[in-house]
Amino acid sequence: MRQVDTLIVGGDVVTMNAKRDIFSPGAVAIKDSKIVAVGPEDRVRQLVEADEVVDVSGKLVIPGFVNAHTHVPMTLLRGLADDLRLDVWLLGYMMPVEREFVGPDFVDVGTRLGCAEMLLSGVTTFNDMYYFEEDVAKATAEVGMRAILGETVLKFPSPDAGSYEESLARCRAFIEEWKGHELITPAIAPHAPYTTTDQILTDVRDLALEMDVPIHIHLSETALEVTDAKRDFGAPPIEYVDRLGLTEAKLIAAHCVHIEPHEIKILAGANAGVAHNPSSNLKLASGFAPVVEMRAAGLPVGIGTDGPASNNDLDMFEEARLASFLPKAVKSDPTVLPAQDVFAMMTIEGAKSLHMAQEIGSLEVGKLADIVVVDQDAPHATPRFHLTPNNVYSHLVYAAHASDVRHVWVHGRQLLRNRELLTIDLPKVQTRAREMAQRINDFMSQREGSLLIKTIAIGGFEQRETYEVQVKVRASDLAGVEKRLQELGLEVIKHSVRQQFDTYFIFEGGDNRYLRYREDNQLGGAEGAGPTGLTVHPSYTLTLMEGIVEREYQDSIILTRSRYTAQATYSLRFYREYFHPDKEIEVVKWRTRYRVTYEGDEFAINLDNITRPQGLGSFVEIKARTWSASDAEHKADLISKLLRELGLNPRNSIRAEYTHLVTKSPL
Repeated sequence: MRQVDTLIVGGDVVTMNAKRDIFSPGAVAIKDSKIVAVGPEDRVRQLVEADEVVDVSGKLVIPGFVNAHTHVPMTLLRGLADDLRLDVWLLGYMMPVEREFVGPDFVDVGTRLGCAEMLLSGVTTFNDMYYFEEDVAKATAEVGMRAILGETVLKFPSPDAGSYEESLARCRAFIEEWKGHELITPAIAPHAPYTTTDQILTDVRDLALEMDVPIHIHLSETALEVTDAKRDFGAPPIEYVDRLGLTEAKLIAAHCVHIEPHEIKILAGANAGVAHNPSSNLKLASGFAPVVEMRAAGLPVGIGTDGPASNNDLDMFEEARLASFLPKAVKSDPTVLPAQDVFAMMTIEGAKSLHMAQEIGSLEVGKLADIVVVDQDAPHATPRFHLTPNNVYSHLVYAAHASDVRHVWVHGRQLLRNRELLTIDLPKVQTRAREMAQRINDFMSQREGSLLIKTIAIGGFEQRETYEVQVKVRASDLAGVEKRLQELGLEVIKHSVRQQFDTYFIFEGGDNRYLRYREDNQLGGAEGAGPTGLTVHPSYTLTLMEGIVEREYQDSIILTRSRYTAQATYSLRFYREYFHPDKEIEVVKWRTRYRVTYEGDEFAINLDNITRPQGLGSFVEIKARTWSASDAEHKADLISKLLRELGLNPRNSIRAEYTHLVTKSPL
């Protein structure tokens, strides 16, 4: 007889092998890290003698679950910002908080907390994408779980890298350190096509092929992502990355909610894997992935929880139920994606999606001993039927809960015994997690209470204040003013005609700050531009405006504190949902702008015809930037003089911005 370390006996062994054998009662024998015998209990007992026999009579013995896509350290961010669209949630909340807090200690605590949650729900392998993956790897290996760990690569600075070149260098060092580890498979994780570039993805492909490691990437998660990809790349996301050669590597595509039919064929032909994340896709309203069609094409689809900040848990039993129910409802057919298929997606098919089916995913001789024992004694698990083999899969997918998990082995080592975690000091981890959460809570409370901090948090703003001396004068004859301006013979530095759509976000109370989102459509001549001979060059800006008059001079000329300004890289809808203004005001105007030199100083002269709201009228606006009190006074004098030379009556000057004219409120 062969001497083994552990013999698990008495339970129903659900193998998930090619024949879908179920042994009742069955037995599984473990030697070192591998399964050396599996089958009917009486047969296995004749073959081996064990140092430890674990009797699990009345329970189910199953392969460990494979969480095909997650961001484990984000356990520390669960519940921070919910009920938001994906872009607002990710770009407005997650990334700013991550820039502030994510570091080695953060990911260590978050990983240990996530590993505890996953072990208690039967997960033995997870596929992660995050930052500081070398620290995620250390924590995971110490716990004893198995993981594919992808170091994130972005086109902008991240918590662990100032540039994508630095990210790639971190990837290479991480791979070199951990490749060949018995539990950790290093990978490269370019976040998504819309957060990377052609060059980044090409470099990622080359490194993945050179080092023979997986590429883990979000693809076609939302309809907007697909629309934008077609506009920006000339192809939907999966076709785009295929053109760049990412499918030559071991590709793991997360989500694929809006994958197109020809892209299913692309991934299937490339032996890629897909990670389906039903809870996250529902919570973020991303849509319904065509799981049935992908599997029918031979594309392996695993099940993932996604990160705990968008789910908000790591419970694979919950994911399995949703994964089964969704296609039934979408297709109005209760027979599609039966329980046995879903359980395969949690185990052997999940392993295939991660390119690991030769090592894990089923209970077979020669495979690594990643084993879970599930109790059947709880009220929700009673009674049990045995009419067909399908009853056991139905029980596991439709009735069983994470709380039913009793024992877990990974790589032949027991990590959970009678729901006691053997390698994680959970109270200590939870204490550290609560301390970090308090710091994050304090930061967010301060940020949400300050429009300035919240504006700067999303990045791109010039973090410096400027001041402007300015005046607005009502003018009934803009053409006459423009003619007079030309007659003055001033040096014109720049001249343009544009239509501007301004949306002002107004906030009640607070510190008088408000935001302006501007769509600025500059008109210009171009060959072949059409019958008008004009082309439109749009640009978008977001400006934080102070609404504070620092000083007032003669003729209602004022000195105002200006602004934090950035290119508006997100949509108006994004900013609306991120800032939650109490009120919005829209002002539309045609603006003829002259930038001129007058007596040695530079001024902007805007001839504005307000078309919305109707009846507001026409105005001439003169502005100049200033940096000192004496310079401001000097430029105020020049503006007063220029007003008169343009034939404008200073008595028609107004001490207000356009938004205040609309609301009839003082500046």
